[in-house]
Amino acid sequence: MPDNCLFCKIIRGEIPAEKLYEDDDVLAFRDIAPQAPTHFLVIPKKHIKGPEAVQPEDEQVFGKMMRVGNEIAQKEGIPHFRVVFNNGAEAGQTVFHLHMHILGGRALNWPPG
Repeated sequence: MPDNCLFCKIIRGEIPAEKLYEDDDVLAFRDIAPQAPTHFLVIPKKHIKGPEAVQPEDEQVFGKMMRVGNEIAQKEGIPHFRVVFNNGAEAGQTVFHLHMHILGGRALNWPPG
């Protein structure tokens, strides 16, 4: 894991986070700047730069991220939610470690803006 990656530091326990789920493959925690009443992230523990860097060997953890995100959303009482992956700075990615945003708890308009 890169030393300077914010999410790798959270995985290593160097930066605190409000964890919602953790196992050997993934970690889920609340976003520190929520954009909806419920906003959390699900990340792989393996450092993957972003969606464009997902390889065939990462498919299982990518699927696990989706399952874990859904399970947490149900526990949080948000049966309807938005799933967001940003790919690159122009798309809004600010931390270059693959992460999935789950947002819910209010009506989410489309397109966002």
